[in-house]
Order: sequence, then structure tokens, then C-alpha cells
Amino acid sequence: MLRIIDTETCGLQGGVVEVASVDIVNGEIVNPMSDLVRPDRPISHQAMAIHRITEEMVADKPWIEDVIPRYYGSPYYVAHNASFDQRMLPELPNSEWICTVKLARRLWPGIKYSNMGLYKSLKLEVETPAGLYHHRALFDCYITAALLLRIMDESGWEPEQMVTITGRPALVSTMAFGKYRGKPISEIAEQDPGYLRWMLNNIKELAPDLRMTLKHYLEN
Repeated sequence: MLRIIDTETCGLQGGVVEVASVDIVNGEIVNPMSDLVRPDRPISHQAMAIHRITEEMVADKPWIEDVIPRYYGSPYYVAHNASFDQRMLPELPNSEWICTVKLARRLWPGIKYSNMGLYKSLKLEVETPAGLYHHRALFDCYITAALLLRIMDESGWEPEQMVTITGRPALVSTMAFGKYRGKPISEIAEQDPGYLRWMLNNIKELAPDLRMTLKHYLEN
């Protein structure tokens, strides 16, 4: 069994407001679960504009510590940009993690790697939950599950191989946020290296792959 998991948060700094998962069993997407969660901090306006989860929607919901035991029980957890969700969910048992961003970079170099970007470019077929939309955790779980099935079908990788690929550092091709969002990091390094140095020195929560990429381009 592979459990695809996703979180929505108060912002890049954390504070889970929603968690959801689906399982892949014998090539089928099954066992959907989702919970709204009372966060430990205010929801930023930027995050609220993305996932549309408001303070009122989560004011009376349980804390993440009370919800997360429902999601125990898988030897493998899968997420799109797994380092982020793993950091958001330290309460999960010490299982293996698989990152579909890293797998997609390895399998299809040179394309856009956002969840919805891959969904569209690969023409993935999946029946998503009625009434939900992109950036709601359960909806995104279905997209990631369909992506993982395509990856496994085209690559033939077994779970342990995917765990190994996930554990290897990988260069990031484009900036995913900030004033240079969508621009190749190699170009940013040439035109505004000071911005990359500022990111390294001031954003403590940078994903390991991004941190390694910024150092790579600044040192070469």
C-alpha cells in the first residue's frame, strides 16, 4: 500500500488547516480521508486566497495531534514536494517518504513540475471529489495519486527505488515563489545573485533541494 497525503497550511511557515489522504492498492485509488484542522496560528491572507479555508471553517475543529492517528498505518507516504508535508506532519510515524516532484524531474526533465502542471501536460485521468478544487487537500491527493500511477507505469520503479530517488539531492530548475516565480534559477543567478544570497541567509525553511540549488548556482 502507498498512502498519498497532502496538507493545506496557514502559510509557508506552517500551521496545518487541512490534511487528507488516499491509498493506492493494487493500482486503484481507494480509502479517501480528509479533516479540517484547527491551526496553531492565524491563517495568512495569501494562504486563504489560495485554499479558501477561512478561520471560521476551522475554529471548532480538532488539533492536528488529535486527527493524525487516523492517517497512521502505511509503510510509505507519498506527497508532491514531500519535504514540505513531512515537515508539516512531524506527528506521523517514521515511515518512508516518496516525493512525486523528484520522481517527475527524474523521469521527465525540462517540464513544469507543479501538481496541476503535470496533471495537464500528462493528460492524467482521475475522478476528483465533487465540490472540491485545486489546493484543497483531498482534491490534490487524487491528482498526486494519478501522477504516481503514471510514474510507476512508465518507469517500472518499485517503492524502495522511489524512496532512494527521493532521498537524493536534486537541482531545482525554476523558482516556485517570490518575485522571480517561474523564472529559471540559472538566469536569476546571473542577473540578481544578491537575491539568491538573501534567500539563503533569511529564509530558514527553504526546502533542501532549493537550498542546494541556490548554493550550486552561486558557487559555479
